Amino acid sequence: MNWEAFLAPYVQVVEELKVKLKGMRAQFEFESRHSPIEFITGRVKPVPSILEKLHRKETDLPRVEDEIQDIAGVRVVCQFVDDIYTIIDMLRSRNDFSIIEEKDYISSKKDSGYRSYHMIIRYPVETIHGEKMVMAEIQIRTLAMNFWATNEHSLNYKYDGQIPAEIKARLQGAAEAAFKLDEEMAKIKDEVQEAQRIFHKNKSSR
Repeated sequence: MNWEAFLAPYVQVVEELKVKLKGMRAQFEFESRHSPIEFITGRVKPVPSILEKLHRKETDLPRVEDEIQDIAGVRVVCQFVDDIYTIIDMLRSRNDFSIIEEKDYISSKKDSGYRSYHMIIRYPVETIHGEKMVMAEIQIRTLAMNFWATNEHSLNYKYDGQIPAEIKARLQGAAEAAFKLDEEMAKIKDEVQEAQRIFHKNKSSR
C-alpha cells in the first residue's frame, strides 16, 4: 500500500478541523466572551499504530477505512466540564460533517479512570479524484482529564498495555483527584471567567 497517498486525506481532515475549531475559539474571543476551547491539537495515527490496531481487531488491511475510526484525530481541550457540552452542542449543529457515533466517557468513565468525550464523524474531503468521505475522531476533555490521559498513555506505552497493579491503582486514584479538581473549579467558574475577562480587556486596551 502507498501509505503516503492513503493518509493524505486524513492529514487534510485534521488540518481543516483544526482551522475550523480555532475559528470558533477566535469568534468567542472577538465577542469578549469566555471561549469553551482552551487549545486544539491533531494528529494522524502512525502506520505502525494502524497495523497494530488492525492486528488487535483481528482484521486485514482492505478493511482499514471501516475498522479504524481514529486514523485522523483532533483533540479539543477545555477549562471546565461544562465547556465540553457547549462544544458538543456546537459540533452537533454544524452541517459540514456528520456525526456517526458518540461515546461519553465522562458520565461513564472507563475502568482505568479515563474520562473524555469522543465523537466519530464522517468528513467530506475534496481530492483531485473528487469528494472522499473520511472518518475522524474528535476528543473533548478538560485540562485535568488531558493531563491524566497523557500520562496514562505514556505508561501504557512503557508497559506495553500491561501497567503494574500498584501503578494502575495510583492512576485510578489520580483520575478521581483530577475529576475532583474539575468539580471544585466548576464551583468558582464564574469568578475565574470574570477574572479572565478583566485580564483580556486590560490587555487589549494597552
